Amino acid sequence: MIDGQQQRRALTAAEQALHALEAGEADRATEAAARAAALDQVGLFAALPGVVASAAAQIRSLGAVSPAGWAAIAAALEPGPLAALAAGKAGD
Repeated sequence: MIDGQQQRRALTAAEQALHALEAGEADRATEAAARAAALDQVGLFAALPGVVASAAAQIRSLGAVSPAGWAAIAAALEPGPLAALAAGKAGD
């Protein structure tokens, strides 16, 4: 049985990862994405740690996430507000 509270915590952690990327906080983003995947019970955030790690590497080398990095994040997420946020950043 799925624990709704745990799944909500996974969603919150995924949101925190995206906001950390926006703020240029690579380590915080990576930790939040890993937490989202660990808490996720249905596989919604399984790919998030990988794409966030790539985006975090861009922050470390370039100072920001590239539009292609945001597009990869959007593609890794199910359609919804988080994917829309990432897709919007890909178009910035």
